[in-house]
Amino acid sequence: MIPGAAGTDKEDAGRPGDLQSAGDGGAMEARFSYLCKSGLALDEGTAEEAVALFEESKQILLGILPSDGSGSAVEKSWSAFILYCVSGLCTEKKNKEKDEGRVKLFHILEAAKLNALDFLKEMPHFALKADNILSSHYGSDWEKRIGLKELHANVDQLCWLSRFYKKAYYQFFKASGRCSWRNLSGLDDYVSDYHYFGWLLFLALRAHAFSRFKDLVTSTNALVSILAILILHVPIGLRNLAISTSPFLVVKFLSYSDKKSEKGVDLLASLSQTYNASEEELKSMMEKVNKLIVDVLRKNPCHTSEYKTESLHDINTDELTYFKDLQDENALQNDLLVLDKHYNDIIKCDADLDERMFLNVEEILDANGSLNFSGDAINLFREPDNLGSVISPTKFIRNRVSPHPTASPVNGNFAGNLRMAQWTPVSTTMTTAKWLREVISPFPSIPSSDLQHFLASCDIDLTSSITHRASIILEAIFPSQFGERRIPGNLQGSNPMDSVWSEQRKLESAKLYYRVLEAICKAESQRLSGNNLTSLLSNERFHRCMLACAAELVLATHKTVTMMFPAVLERTGITAFDLSKVIESFVRHEETLPRELKRHLNFLEERLIESMSWGRGSSLYNSLVVARPALAAEINRLGLLAEPMPSLDSIVVHKSIISAGIQPASSHKHGGSSGKFDSQTGDSRSPKRLCGENRGLSADQNILASPVKENTTIFNSPKSKLPSLQSAFASPACPNPSTSGETCAEAGLSCFFNKILKLAAIRIRSLCERLRLSQQILEHVYFLIQQILSQRTALFYNRHIDQLILCSIYVVNKIWNADLTFRAIIYNYKKQPQCRSQVYKSVYVNWSSIDSMKKGHEHVDIVTFYNAVFIPCVKPLLEELGPDKVESGIPASPRLSTFPNLPDMSPKKVSACHNVYVSPLRQSKLDALLAPSSKSYYACVGESTHAFQSPSKDLMVINSRLNCGGGRRIGGRLNFDLVSDSIVAGSLGPQNGSSGSSAAGTAIDGHVKTEHPDM
Repeated sequence: MIPGAAGTDKEDAGRPGDLQSAGDGGAMEARFSYLCKSGLALDEGTAEEAVALFEESKQILLGILPSDGSGSAVEKSWSAFILYCVSGLCTEKKNKEKDEGRVKLFHILEAAKLNALDFLKEMPHFALKADNILSSHYGSDWEKRIGLKELHANVDQLCWLSRFYKKAYYQFFKASGRCSWRNLSGLDDYVSDYHYFGWLLFLALRAHAFSRFKDLVTSTNALVSILAILILHVPIGLRNLAISTSPFLVVKFLSYSDKKSEKGVDLLASLSQTYNASEEELKSMMEKVNKLIVDVLRKNPCHTSEYKTESLHDINTDELTYFKDLQDENALQNDLLVLDKHYNDIIKCDADLDERMFLNVEEILDANGSLNFSGDAINLFREPDNLGSVISPTKFIRNRVSPHPTASPVNGNFAGNLRMAQWTPVSTTMTTAKWLREVISPFPSIPSSDLQHFLASCDIDLTSSITHRASIILEAIFPSQFGERRIPGNLQGSNPMDSVWSEQRKLESAKLYYRVLEAICKAESQRLSGNNLTSLLSNERFHRCMLACAAELVLATHKTVTMMFPAVLERTGITAFDLSKVIESFVRHEETLPRELKRHLNFLEERLIESMSWGRGSSLYNSLVVARPALAAEINRLGLLAEPMPSLDSIVVHKSIISAGIQPASSHKHGGSSGKFDSQTGDSRSPKRLCGENRGLSADQNILASPVKENTTIFNSPKSKLPSLQSAFASPACPNPSTSGETCAEAGLSCFFNKILKLAAIRIRSLCERLRLSQQILEHVYFLIQQILSQRTALFYNRHIDQLILCSIYVVNKIWNADLTFRAIIYNYKKQPQCRSQVYKSVYVNWSSIDSMKKGHEHVDIVTFYNAVFIPCVKPLLEELGPDKVESGIPASPRLSTFPNLPDMSPKKVSACHNVYVSPLRQSKLDALLAPSSKSYYACVGESTHAFQSPSKDLMVINSRLNCGGGRRIGGRLNFDLVSDSIVAGSLGPQNGSSGSSAAGTAIDGHVKTEHPDM
């Protein structure tokens, strides 16, 4: 048998059990046909297509049914999924401009008698199972056409908004108010009538006021405005606190000592300050809510100054509207009936889901306040996610232990630190939006005078070229005119964004782009000791990547569900590998970037490195054929090369930007690529031709054939040295101006491969510690990944780095005769924060490269890939991995490098003059994070004591707070083991330049309890 083969143990794969007997006499098909014709009354053509697809996918359904025979819920869910897909993709309807005939998901679930939330959690698993069949019938983009990602994003946002609204409501109002029994999400509960009224009003507002787009910032502003309506109208006896004493209603200071004006609390100003909302946007939203109340509830408005009531006492009533009969106890039930009926009309026409159910879903949400969409299990069961963490190759971390760290304002506005609570997706988003509003928006939407100076200092003045390109690319990302074809099933229909909203996002993106571009120009000017930056500023690909990065940050700030990554790549014509070249530079040159956006870019970089850059059509392959000519034949045969970047003119035509007032500019010398190679833009004439021109190069001439020298220093230098932006975006075959004897392709790939190895090292260590493997095995796994990247690079093509890590862990343990199964590896991998079930359930295999008897390609499970592809490919590399090599003392062949020196995990002192220590988190200590009594004494890596503040300043604030108090001392011992191993690894190591800059700790006079990490 092949060494390390995994085919002898069926349970290792973690596969489903034996297929159940298909001899059910066609009962399943009969039930499905009845559902189509009687339950939903589908037309004959759609019903026939749905039944045919159900019959074709029946074997998949039998494979996921539970063995105990209790598969009724799974069968119903699968039937609903098939119906939803066929309804959106049916060939008889996909060319229609409108989709009135499309059956809504709400109606499908109602007919199948399914709980919507349970079904939504299973959809990703069903999509993965049915991908091959649906792709063969409807094309590989079927998931995009029915808007599955948008549906999941919309559901997540509604869950976040529900938690935010519930918490905010009970901060202002008592829970003992008038309640009624309602079954909203399948969970019987009593819900306050006033609470329910506000949620219905919010859903109606979403449908009427901003139905063309749904983003988290706008939705939060809507909920805050509805809170204002409730504060004005809910009976005063149901309030938790008086208006005059509420810590949540503090206006902007009129003077240092005057916290309230003579007329009372400025309600909108207070709410905007409490929830980091824009006061102007709240006023605008209030007008829309008032109009909705008039139009739907038929209430007569009056100015608050004209109506005196107890509920308005202590409130500044200027510019506020009051409805005399609103929230009156006698009229409340009637108002609820009217809003319920109105929303029923909405979901019949426009909605896929009954969003009323999200009012009461907190009990079934995960730790991040979302539904679990991982698709890892069937039978509506999920194992709790492990709250570990993972570090990306960049220095910015994504803390899954505390995804939204505890705020600790020090401005004294909130007595008793009532505002200090764990951050949520909503509060984090609003804080980030505040940064965009207060820091970026004041800048001009055109190049500043300093930037214009750099543009004019080039060989030709590039100012008009820069502004022209920015207007075209940003119009392509945020279209003002909506002439695009309607996509069946898309949540937003033919108008994914409102024109006004689009214009605002374009302005924000342009301002951020010009600001960072100016900072980069200043840094490059200092490095080159000159202002002529023609080679960089005339590079088309560089500017598109910068614009894409700026637009992505704006989209991430607002968290829109209509354009999710990688949409910006498609609309700008760049690839994932292109974008990976600017992310770190973008962060380094925008010092005010909030941590949430740094985490977002960090998350994107992980995605780019782990899999997206290895996908078909990535420009990574265009660099590989130059740096590694021996790989050119295989890359060409598989058709992996990227197509030439589309010109600006083609983007204008394709996106119909002419109608928006932007004309094609073929005369613009630097406006775009024409398909021919341009040494200034870095665009290739044709990737295939470029490949052929470099086949004469010897594989021995490039450093990537044996990447010893660049890999040995990556973990030992304070910061991994990035290639200059000029060489990163130059033509791959051009000589690197920074280093003689290598091409720009080699320099760029060297940096990219270093990032891959760093990411691999951290994930290998995390998973090996979870599996309790020895240090020797860990080092051998890392060594094997290095060898694969260097000598078997083709294994990365169209695959995920975690797939190779899982296989490497298994084969190394087999060689060392360790008792470890694939089932155990996958079980522990599921606990990793980056885990996706597609990684081990769907691995790309091109059979024509392996078996001459097989043709085509498919996606198989990890064990099949391991036996058929991985072992035959890496077998020559396994000779140096056995224990006999170590025990015999025979010198092994030179290795690429040892396992990187990740930081020590034991508690360490991080201050020379104070008793400041940090120690890693034990899994058993996670509960300490939830203790309100001790929370204020701790600081987690990634936590901010003030918006947009650096970690070093945060540490100073924490130390200062604990050392103050007129001589009062903190008694007892404080435990600082609140940071996970991987978080510490990313924040205390030498790659950050300072052991204390990102650390968490505090200064105390006394002993610190020493904790060691679990192994």
